[in-house]
Amino acid sequence: VQLQASGGGLVQAGVSLRLSCAASGRTFSNYAMGWFRQAPGKEREFVAGISRSGASTSYTDSAKGRFTISRDNGKNTVYLQMNSLKPEDTGVYYCAAGAGFSSWVSRRGDEYDYWGQGTLVTVSS
Repeated sequence: VQLQASGGGLVQAGVSLRLSCAASGRTFSNYAMGWFRQAPGKEREFVAGISRSGASTSYTDSAKGRFTISRDNGKNTVYLQMNSLKPEDTGVYYCAAGAGFSSWVSRRGDEYDYWGQGTLVTVSS
């Protein structure tokens, strides 16, 4: 699976941004999808994930209530709608695809098989 993330940018705190991740190469609906981010000087962390069908989602605590992950299996795309952005949301956002879990979502990066190149989100205060 090839993954292409897009939608990042430089924004002010409080605004919204939507990230997209377009997949190609394999059957998209066979993969759970996740969004991870890596802030400067920090380790990569899980942000949100969605199961193959979209029926199950998972969020890190800081994203709950502000971020929404969704997918369109007809368009082979997963989205991350980010509202009320904060400076601490700054980082490179990566999308990832995992084939090893069907109806649930993993928060562990090492359980995902394919990664996109990342898109930079910078939130200024």
